[in-house]
Amino acid sequence: MLELSARHITSTTAPYDLVRKMRASFLVLGPLVARCGRGRVSMPGGCDIGVRPVDLHIKGLQCLGAEVELHEGYIEARAPKGLRGAEIVFPSVSVGATENLLMAATLAKGESVLTNAAREPEITDLADCLVAMGAEIDGIGSDRLTVRGVAGLHGARHTVIPDRIETGTYMMAAAATGGEALLVGARLDHVEAVRRILESAGICVAEADDGIAVRRRNGRLAGVDVMTEPYPGFPTDLQAQIMALMAIAEGASMITETIFENRFMHVPELARMGPTSMSTAPRPWCAASPG
Repeated sequence: MLELSARHITSTTAPYDLVRKMRASFLVLGPLVARCGRGRVSMPGGCDIGVRPVDLHIKGLQCLGAEVELHEGYIEARAPKGLRGAEIVFPSVSVGATENLLMAATLAKGESVLTNAAREPEITDLADCLVAMGAEIDGIGSDRLTVRGVAGLHGARHTVIPDRIETGTYMMAAAATGGEALLVGARLDHVEAVRRILESAGICVAEADDGIAVRRRNGRLAGVDVMTEPYPGFPTDLQAQIMALMAIAEGASMITETIFENRFMHVPELARMGPTSMSTAPRPWCAASPG
């Protein structure tokens, strides 16, 4: 259990040394502007998997009434009179922008509507936490979130959902080794797309009383075709894992990455581990950033 207290904000700046280590640190910008009227956050770092712009975050904050400028590698946002509700339509699905603007809108004056919002379970979990803290949010779990701003939030107790990427990784590890695994606390409804792919490959995945049971069926794995997509599709964060699994499967597999253009950098390393016929032919990708 972790106890956090944000009663007193001592600084509205998130420095480069912190933000460069974890891209998600950029998500403090929206809450800082909403609560303190200003925020200064370094441009985010993170893994080198492709273009991950923050323009949707910035444009959304501007729609909410913030003045935003880039100065010496920092995004500086100001709203001295507070944020105001607005309708924000995301041109492409973005998990990070949805989270940042959802938190900012909870303290904005009036009603905000986020259309084409990301639907990942983590966003639903964040919204549930915000509601427990006093926020008013409708449409949780859908791609249209309606937020009625409140004057302030209060403390709450919240249990974070199990990580679906870790869940999927362990599912594939059990499949690769031919063993069995019981993933205690994992939620099958969060990894349905993964379950369908794994079952097609010859892996038994079943819901257990306390989690998910995984085991490989008799015989070798069968090759499957996979395409990464925004939730509820197959997660881009599990693309490398499923490729490693398909490297030991019988038959051909085709893996298409549609989220990040640089997310096949692990292919040469897999090829170095033994004979294979992997290729990285040109494939479609879109500019939608889940971060």
